[in-house]
Amino acid sequence: MVNVDITESAQDYLKELLDKQKDNDGIGIRMFVANPGTPNAETCIAYCRPGEEKEGDVIVPLKGFKAYFEERSLPFLEDAKVDYSPDRMGGQLTIRAPNSKMPRVTDDSPLEDRINYVLYNDVNPSLASHGGNVSLVEITEDMIAVLKFGGGCQGCGSVAITLKQGIEVQLMDKLPELKGIRDVTDHTDRSNAYM
Repeated sequence: MVNVDITESAQDYLKELLDKQKDNDGIGIRMFVANPGTPNAETCIAYCRPGEEKEGDVIVPLKGFKAYFEERSLPFLEDAKVDYSPDRMGGQLTIRAPNSKMPRVTDDSPLEDRINYVLYNDVNPSLASHGGNVSLVEITEDMIAVLKFGGGCQGCGSVAITLKQGIEVQLMDKLPELKGIRDVTDHTDRSNAYM
């Protein structure tokens, strides 16, 4: 199920844009979140020509066109709203997706989403007091979370303690399927280091 509100004015505006496209027969829109569950998350709407649909897309018929929602993005699009407000300059399409950076996660959510949730909600707020942050790079096949520090944490003399006694404890406690944590940050660059 898709819990995204595309207002009537937004549907009219999007239909108008789609009608202006060359070879617009069957063209729709595709909505997804790039870098979901991270501070860099960006909610996107793109043209979706016939044949550009992806496996797993959820299709919703709208006013004169179809909207394709990326299955992977659905938890991040929960409660999103797309609206169009006309003005003297033509108007503005706005997309609000309150869960794009911090989705509602459950025990059934992908491990990547659950790790990002813990990092975003529990770890990064305390690191931010020192101007630092940490992000997930990847999860290895042997269930190691590979992390990268930034800001004041890059090059900080206390990063090993922060990693082992803070972040690793929190992640392993909340996500017991993880087997460990690895840092891939280049800590030789101490230009922004907190300590």
